[in-house]
Amino acid sequence: MTKLTGGAPQRSHARSNRARILAAARRELSRDPEASIEDIARAAGVVRRTLYGHFQNRQILIEALAEEAGQAVEQAFTEARRPGADPATAMARMTLAVWGVGDRYRMLISLARRDLGEEGVRAVLSPAREETISILRRGQEEGVFARHLPAPVLAQALEAFLLSLVENSGGPGWTGDTAEPAATAALVAAGIAPADAARRVRAILDEDGRTPA
Repeated sequence: MTKLTGGAPQRSHARSNRARILAAARRELSRDPEASIEDIARAAGVVRRTLYGHFQNRQILIEALAEEAGQAVEQAFTEARRPGADPATAMARMTLAVWGVGDRYRMLISLARRDLGEEGVRAVLSPAREETISILRRGQEEGVFARHLPAPVLAQALEAFLLSLVENSGGPGWTGDTAEPAATAALVAAGIAPADAARRVRAILDEDGRTPA
């Protein structure tokens, strides 16, 4: 009798289960940051044994979500790049791109700080940070951005600022699309005049076909 190993289907099924578990973890942890492994397994439609086969404990599951978020940030930056864009427009596009990722992984910020530490959070954002430094440095050289702080320091300050905005997005005082005011605020923090910052962000959203907030 021929032995059917089913290697490829099994691997495909395992990948599908892993993706479902991560998606369920995002949903459940957004709903309740204290959601248990059992809650997440139930939401994913798998038994605990299957979940533990992919993620041995909650810490490893959080690390996997952080890695997924980092990959999403890198992909968002790739899609947001426009060759030849001026520094302010490039910064606004990058902020809008990261905002979309941050909104999806908002729950991860506080969880990552607690379970992974500040270094873990910084590692997730490293692709965004390096490109942000490059854009800020170019903008400072061209006189577009303020020069009161070195580009790496300003990038770190903007990173902390945007993380705080992401965490509080949707809270009291926020109405409509939060991406536009967040991107505008980031440009203002980098030294762009408020009216110019708002105009630049609105122009990008119009170009991309997004309706006003």
